[in-house]
Amino acid sequence: MNTNGNVALPTRQMTSIKFKNLLINFTTEFHSITSTQTSASNPGNFWRPAPAPDVLPGFFPLGDVIASEDGDINGKRVVAVVCEGDLQSGDSAQTKALSPPDDYEQLWRDSNSKQGGAMWRPIAPDGYIALGVVCSRGDEKPPLHAVRCVRADLVISSRVGNSIWNNWDSGAEESFSAYQVEPPVPAAGEIYFAPGTFIGFKKDNQSSILVEAFSLRMEIPLKINPAPTPPVLSGFESPSSLEPSQATQIATIPWFAVKDIALRPIDQFRTSPYYYLNRTDHYVLIGHSHNTGDEESAFKWTAGRVLVSNVLQIFIRETSIQVQTEWTSGTSDAGQPVNFSAKLSESFIHNETSSSGWSNSKTETVEAIVPPNKMVAVYQLQSHYDLLREDGTEAAVNFSYADRGRFHFTEYPPGGNAPLVAPQPPTDSTAITDTAP
Repeated sequence: MNTNGNVALPTRQMTSIKFKNLLINFTTEFHSITSTQTSASNPGNFWRPAPAPDVLPGFFPLGDVIASEDGDINGKRVVAVVCEGDLQSGDSAQTKALSPPDDYEQLWRDSNSKQGGAMWRPIAPDGYIALGVVCSRGDEKPPLHAVRCVRADLVISSRVGNSIWNNWDSGAEESFSAYQVEPPVPAAGEIYFAPGTFIGFKKDNQSSILVEAFSLRMEIPLKINPAPTPPVLSGFESPSSLEPSQATQIATIPWFAVKDIALRPIDQFRTSPYYYLNRTDHYVLIGHSHNTGDEESAFKWTAGRVLVSNVLQIFIRETSIQVQTEWTSGTSDAGQPVNFSAKLSESFIHNETSSSGWSNSKTETVEAIVPPNKMVAVYQLQSHYDLLREDGTEAAVNFSYADRGRFHFTEYPPGGNAPLVAPQPPTDSTAITDTAP
């Protein structure tokens, strides 16, 4: 357990991620289990996550951690830990999210080391999954309460990632290799992430026993506020744009899925465990005209470019968050403490209706045929996105979105159904790689 009084704890304890009746949090505290430094194998130090009971009561690790570096890893590594949450209301058939293993199977024994040590695979009960290997000093099995297995519907099948430790060149009778877990491509609106434990298998001359890999999963919480009310004309006076009053939708993204150029990942966890990607919708006045003549008349306005593609590219580069597709930690990014894959929901980025605004950022022409003695105004519904830290400060440049299907016409006096004309296609289009300001 951590005994270093100089290690900084989170400024405010992170609110646990809740997925069904599973609670997920993170710890930077560990206690040492064993080491291979005195053996002929590659150096390896094995630690067990040890969430402090006064900070994370009821939380358990999912497996142990390998560190190739020397020295204490407390305060330097971040690993997921889990806790039993409340059952969802109305779902009496749902079982507990967590279970201790039924037993352990020995995967490997370090016969060369002076300390000795072994690695064990937790044998999960039916309907549960073990997400990591457990280590021991000597040959004694770890206690069953050392880790927890997770109900199968709360995890996602994943891929075996990069090798992080092996003893293949040690000359030992038994060879063992440990691997990271690499989450798969996520569904829209979800994040899959490895808990920071490892998986592995013993290798001999006859065969290799392949292992299954699993990641934790969560939904990206989405708070939805009422959409802005479409504007109406109440007279012949010149209308104005409507100022936004509140964010229309707020996506909450955990710290490990955001690159913050102002903070190291460990400092993100300590100071901003969540980031808030706000989408604020508001009606912007494109143009208005009052036909004071005795006959209908055609009027034309230009809707300016909303998306500035080089600004969006800066946002993606600064945060790693992709708008239209998934984003990942990247297996080669050593600075990211959690392997993850994430994707925003289609409703949040308008892909469930129209996504033309992400690939076309040119101006558009809007026309209307206005009857005599009529005032007509056209508005465009635009979405403004900004990323905020927990303290409310901006974490990146902001950007906006709108597409051809988001024009709103209003007239005064109402009624009569003025023959309004849909917006005309732009004379040319530009891809998202356009860098003109």
